[in-house]
Amino acid sequence: MHLTSQKGCRLAIGAYPAFSYDARGGGGDGLLGPLNQDGLRSLRFDPKNLIIPALSWRTTQILGLPMPPGLNISITTQKLEGSFAPDSGELSLQFEAQFCFTVGSWLTAPDLTVNTCLSSGKVESQRHHVQGQALDADGNAVLVGVAIVPLSGAAWLDQFLGLPDEALAVLRCQLQN
Repeated sequence: MHLTSQKGCRLAIGAYPAFSYDARGGGGDGLLGPLNQDGLRSLRFDPKNLIIPALSWRTTQILGLPMPPGLNISITTQKLEGSFAPDSGELSLQFEAQFCFTVGSWLTAPDLTVNTCLSSGKVESQRHHVQGQALDADGNAVLVGVAIVPLSGAAWLDQFLGLPDEALAVLRCQLQN
């Protein structure tokens, strides 16, 4: 099964407003397992072959304005796997990744670890209330998840982001066999 990320995604961290994120150009191939007794199929993406576009002035807007040039947040996936219910189109994928924030070539912050379940269902937390969308007939889905981002180890970054705090992900994607 091939996953293709689309525009219209969102990311947020802490009390900051959500970023609009155009994730087009991302994706990868997943291995779809056989149907089990619960009507689910396992779905596993190889993180080495999964592309997630960086957040930059080209892909990301904050309050309708492009992210400042020179700022870049690259995303390195450690895990994307879970289950797919063919009858309902529901998806539930465990997502683990490292987010690396850089400012030009002169500042690299410690990686932020994100670990969440991206689901086509509803997510409610202290800050966020979002509804995903199950896979439709055209293969489109919206996966949502909230993670608690732990301290980074850099006091300036932890204070700037208010860590530990919640992070929200809204991924618009298409899945095709």
